Parts: sequence; structure tokens; C-alpha cells
Amino acid sequence: MSATNRLAAETSPYLLQHQHNPVDWYPWGEEALQRAKAEDKPILVSIGYSSCHWCHVMERESFEDEATAAVMNRHFINIKIDREERPDLDHIYMDAVQAMTGSGGWPLNVFLTPDLKPFYGGTYFPPVRAYNRASWKEVLHGVAEGYKSRRDEIEEQAMQLTAHLQNANSFGMDKVLQIDIPVEELFTMLQVHEAYEALMKQADTEWGGFGRAPKFPQTFAIRFLLQYYHFTKKEAALEQACLCLDKMIMGGIYDHIGGGFARYSTDAEWLAPHFEKMLYDNALLVIALSEAYQLTGRSLYKKTIEETLAFIEREMTSPEGGFYAALDADSEGVEGKYYTWSKQEVDAILGSDAELFCRLYDITDEGNWEHVSIPRLLQTIESFAKSHQLSVEATEQLALSGKNKLLAERFKRIRPLLDDKILLGWNALMNQAYSKAFMATGNASYRAKAIANIEFLLHAFATEGDAGLLHTWKNGTAKYTAFLDDYAYLIQALISLQEISSDTAYLIKAKELTQTVLDRFVEKESGFFFFTPEGESNILVRKKEVYDGATPSGNSVMAQNLYYLGLIFDEQEWQQQSIRMLGALQQAVVRYPLSFGGWLIHLTNLVQGYLEIAVVGKGFETGRDQLNELYLPNKIMQTAAIGSYGFPLLEGKNPSVETLSFYLCKNYACRAPVADFEEFTDILTKERIKTIK
Repeated sequence: MSATNRLAAETSPYLLQHQHNPVDWYPWGEEALQRAKAEDKPILVSIGYSSCHWCHVMERESFEDEATAAVMNRHFINIKIDREERPDLDHIYMDAVQAMTGSGGWPLNVFLTPDLKPFYGGTYFPPVRAYNRASWKEVLHGVAEGYKSRRDEIEEQAMQLTAHLQNANSFGMDKVLQIDIPVEELFTMLQVHEAYEALMKQADTEWGGFGRAPKFPQTFAIRFLLQYYHFTKKEAALEQACLCLDKMIMGGIYDHIGGGFARYSTDAEWLAPHFEKMLYDNALLVIALSEAYQLTGRSLYKKTIEETLAFIEREMTSPEGGFYAALDADSEGVEGKYYTWSKQEVDAILGSDAELFCRLYDITDEGNWEHVSIPRLLQTIESFAKSHQLSVEATEQLALSGKNKLLAERFKRIRPLLDDKILLGWNALMNQAYSKAFMATGNASYRAKAIANIEFLLHAFATEGDAGLLHTWKNGTAKYTAFLDDYAYLIQALISLQEISSDTAYLIKAKELTQTVLDRFVEKESGFFFFTPEGESNILVRKKEVYDGATPSGNSVMAQNLYYLGLIFDEQEWQQQSIRMLGALQQAVVRYPLSFGGWLIHLTNLVQGYLEIAVVGKGFETGRDQLNELYLPNKIMQTAAIGSYGFPLLEGKNPSVETLSFYLCKNYACRAPVADFEEFTDILTKERIKTIK
């Protein structure tokens, strides 16, 4: 084995992949930053992640090359960063590269002055001139020469770019936000309708999804369409939401053999994904599928939830109860090799069942992607059965038997690299997915999994004293101060856990963590939250992130958390802060719904009004679980055997020991309790119909 560099002491699988590079890599930290200042050298920051295909390509082509490494080592202090460990640095320097070049992506390579100001950067650079790009060596020599001969010009450029990053972060200061305006005057159903129309203009009504390839799942948009249908009964909204889910489930982005979703599709038909499997994508898709199943009762969605969570438990769960971050796209140096098949392989494995199975899953002699086949469904199981004069049951059994045999054979292959670090925020998203899956399906093992995971998270990521939470965990050690998203997602997961368990300890913990966020992350002038807590060193800009992208914005999640917990604990200022945050962004939310899906869901719930529900008395667990099976996107619910002080929704609700009572309230003023579940659902339906009118 060749010599190692400083990355050998790290725990990130991505950093460890580079430990044998001849490049003198440092992790981000004082040692590297002080050396840059002492030697007055520019810093090269190279950012990627373990399942990034082009990151692997650039490593093989350039970072493993001795001659290239010699140039890097001579002229630069070289720092490798795992973007999933340090999303704060990734956000800052990605914004810088996008400002300089108009585009971004990974690997991200950015050059900094010794005081951390960016002055040049890009993404992937080839080893020789190609793709209309300079070679990596040309870039290195050009930057090194420019830094020596045009230092004043570079310093000025770095200052201007840093000022641009700071100015771009100054939104949310409008004085109108300090004025308390009633929700019904600030937000209207007209805005929701306009957002829906703007979203549908981007909808692909043939293949599902939004926009052109590459296509991402866009789960917030799907969830909004479900919500919009629920409140308006506009069939086109439900049709598009289901089309998105159906086409993804049928496509190659979904792993038909082993369950779970890849990150995105390179084509409009969802056939060929980038094959990496990310924890957060699967969490967000399970949440969307759970809501779709609640609303439609379609068995396809329940089956996909079950298969996806079976994949998570089989391949992405640690012995301690945490969830791993990702599975790589590549194995044996080939993208997708683990997941694709030749027809000859399938024929040999399935024998007499192979012909029908291959027809069902589009596995052909010529292949449907780069001379091999990615399993996908070109028609539904029901349609295939009818066209082949088979029963649906027989077709489903053929599919299940074939998939199980192929999965067993696939286990013999060399597996893609597992990124086995455990990230607090992504775990919290998957925790909420388990809670939502329990609500929708009633599978008690999902609730047990969520409870076990939250206990692990609250223990493993804690610090002594008042130091707050940490961000990433591996091999018994947690490190890096937790970011806004970690707290926001964890608070949201605790809220969902309380709804399925009735354990108020989760709400108390959520309140405590919310106060921590308010103390350490808030920008008092605007009410928005910074991504990093106060007091962090070596951060060029404290960014405020508001876009809902591949993962939800910590600010949009906190806006929802503040409103929910503000009502639970009668913290009216929390509710007002939530409203002010949304008010500052409402025009952008309505115009650009794909970028603000989480905010749009919150806006719609505020316009429709939250349902304050209490279930109290004997058998409250049954009543709770029955209500959780329903699609109620705007519910705030507490359940208990008897009323409880400290929780306004539960105070004073003490029915006789033999009575189960359902309460519907607004601003803690409750209607007369109802004992019958069906009668209570009728009341809820009438409330929804009233809002439609």
C-alpha cells in the first residue's frame, strides 16, 4: 500500500478515498489555514462527496497523478472537504463559483487567498484540454502565475466577490415584517392558486416530474399538489402528483430488484439515473408516498414504501440504529454496474420464467442503456397481465420470484462503496419518513424503528453541558457543530414522533431545541436563521439558506416548526415569527414554487387554517392511529388518556374514564367533544368543504 497523507486520520469515506493520493491534502482546519498564512500561499479547496461520479473521475485522472500532484504541492495549500460533513463551506464556495462562472456542481475546485476569500474556481477539469475546458494543469499553472504576478488584481477580485456574497445574503430586512398583520390578510387562497398555475406550467404531463432532463424527484412540489387537491378537489393536481410518483416508480430511477431510489434521472423518462442512492432522497420520497397513500389508498404506493424501507433496513442501517449517508453509483470503476443486467444473465438465473420477466422489465438483448438493461416497467403490472392473458396475482408472483432471485445473485457482485458516516439532519429526515410510513400503513415496526433511531440520535450527537448538538457520527465519535438543518429536521422529526406515540417528552425536547436555534442561529433584524451558529471561526459568510432544493431549507422547516410548537405551547411570538418569515418571501414563493415548495406547503396550511385536534380518554391510542391514517396536511394533534397541564390543547379535557373524546379547536376554543370517530371525520370533511367555498 502506498504512503498516506493527512487524510488517513479522517473518518469521512470521501476523504479516506484520497488518503493515498500523492497530493499533500489537508482536512479543513487550523493547521492548513495557518500554513497558508505563514507561507503566503493560495489555498486550493476541493469539495466533493463519496457517491459523486465525476469526483472519482477527477481523482483518477489528476489527483492520483504524480506530476499533477507535484504542481499542486509546490504552489498551493491543498484542502479536501466532504461537502456532507461541511455543508457550510460547500454553500459559501459553491455560491462563489456560480457567481464567477454561472454554473456549479461537484467536484468543486476553488482557489482562495490565505484569508479565505475566493478568487477563481470551477467544477470538473480534465487532465488534457477537452469539453471546451482548460486542462487541470493549465489551471494550476495559470492560477499560480497570476497569484505571483497580479497579486493586487487578485486581492481586489477576491474582495469584490466576498462583498457580493455578503450582499446576496442580506434579504429579509423589510421593515413591513415587523408589523403584525392577521394571517387572513397577509396570505390568500389566490396566492395558492397562482402558485399552482406557475407550477403546472413546468409540469411534464406525459412522463411526470417538472422541466426537462436531468429530472429530480421534486418531492415538495408533489406534496403541494396532493395538498392542493385535498383543499380544492382539482383533479389535475392529483393526476400530476400521481403521474410523477407512478413514472418514477416504474422507471429506472427506482431499483426494482432491491428497492429504493437513485438520486436523479439523466433523461425525461426516468430510465437512466445517476445510480447513487442518497439517504435524504429516499426519506423525502417515502414521506411523499405515505401522503399519497393516505390520500388515494393505492396499493402501489404502500408496496413502494415497504420495498424502500426494506432496502434502508437491509443496506443503510447501522447496528446502533443510525442510518448511513449514501451508496456510490460506481462499482469496479463502472457507473451502474451493480444495478444493470444483460439478458443472458437473467435467462441463466430465471430459466423458464425469464422470457416473461424480461418483457415485463424491459430487459432485452440489445439493452436499454449502454448495451445493458436497467430494469423498468413500460406498463403497469395490471396492464401487462391483461395483454398477456395472465391474472394480476400470477404476474405479481412472477415479478416477486424473479426479483428475489436476481437480488440474491446481485449480492454476489462487488458492491458500491457505502458512505457509512451518520449525519444528524439526514437521519432526522428518515426518522420522519418512518413516522409518516407508520401513519399511512399502520405497520408498528416503523414506529418502533423511529423511536429507536431518535434515542440513538439524541444520545450519539449530544455534547456535554450547553454546547449543543453535533453534525456527523462514525465509529463512536461525533464531530462538527450541528447546522441549522440538523436542528430543524430533528425538531420536525420529534413533532411527528409525538403524533404517533403521544409521548409529550418529544414535544418538550423539540421546544428546548427550538429555543437553542433561536438563541444561536437567528438574525434578529429579519427573523431568519443563519446556516451556522454564532461563534464559528474560519467562516467567510454566515449564510441564510431559504431555497427548498434537494433537501428542504432549514428556514422553511423552522417556519413550520415555530408555528406548530407556538400553538402547542402558546408561544405567540413563535407563531408571529413564522408568519413574518413567510411574509418576507411570499412573492418569491408564489412565482417560483419549485424552489420554495416547503414554504408553499406552509402558506397553504396557513390560508386554510390549521386543525387543532385533541384526542383524550380511554382508547385514545386507537383514535390517534385512526386519525393518523387520514390525509390531514394541516393538523396539529395531541392525544392522551387525560388532560395535561402545560399543553393548552389538552388542558381541561378530562372525560369520564370510559369515554373517548375527539375535540376540534381553533385558538384553543374547542367544539363540543365527539365520541364517534366517523362522526368526527364528518366534521373534518365539512371544515374542508367550507374552506373550498
